[in-house]
Amino acid sequence: MRLIKTHIKKILAIVLLLATLQQRGLADGFPLRPGRLLLNPSVTYFFATKGWDSLKVLRPFANNGKFTSTTFTLAAEYGISRRWSLVAQLPYVTNSFTQTGYTNSNRGLTDLETGIRYYLANINYIYYIMLQGTVITPMYTNNQALGYGLTGAELKLSFAGSGHLFGDHTFFTLENGIRQYFGSQGPWQDRYSATFGISLDQKFKNQVSASIGGFYSKSDFKAFNVNPAIDKNFAFNQVSLSYGHAFSYEFSVFVTAGTFISGRNTGDGSSGSLSLILRPFR
Repeated sequence: MRLIKTHIKKILAIVLLLATLQQRGLADGFPLRPGRLLLNPSVTYFFATKGWDSLKVLRPFANNGKFTSTTFTLAAEYGISRRWSLVAQLPYVTNSFTQTGYTNSNRGLTDLETGIRYYLANINYIYYIMLQGTVITPMYTNNQALGYGLTGAELKLSFAGSGHLFGDHTFFTLENGIRQYFGSQGPWQDRYSATFGISLDQKFKNQVSASIGGFYSKSDFKAFNVNPAIDKNFAFNQVSLSYGHAFSYEFSVFVTAGTFISGRNTGDGSSGSLSLILRPFR
């Protein structure tokens, strides 16, 4: 029974990280005009039937084990000036692990992230360099299935730009964020991602993009446990494809599919997500 619960916590932690990575890239890197509000609600469905151990060996879950999870996230950005903006996001997770003769489900709010962005520089208003500081605040207590339960901070640097390829408009975003959780043996983590996209028409109504991202976590706590909230030493990489359609300036929809390609102490799974970009006022 303990092993079953450990698998649940392990996969849930990775789902939360996956949802965070997929949330990034839709608007990151490009400045928001002063007084503008951008809302980004999204839902991500994730499933896994196998996972990597500490030696990066991939094995199926025992007894036909399967994990499914749905993550609802609300993210927002508000432009203060041409260089400064405020950001926030909060996920809510519901998940289920099934095994022959056993089922376990749980749900709840996870970590609230609030931060401020500063656009350090731009090159001809085509390329932008952005620095973001974020505070991580757990919205739960005594529940390792939802996260570390520790306050943390992150410093993220991004480089974004746009251009043309074979006559089509293109864009890209490169990001790297270093975060630290405070407390006894709180982990140090590196989150990174790269996105390249292309518009399919001259009116920028349709676009496709490809992303690769990953997560590396390290702590002085070296004892092995498949639950990252306890072990705090794990890593994974994933790839994803996204299609977006802008119905208007105020309303856009993105559909994304992703899968893990490598890992250590993580579950291996695939996901699909639906994300909306809302601009309530110009």
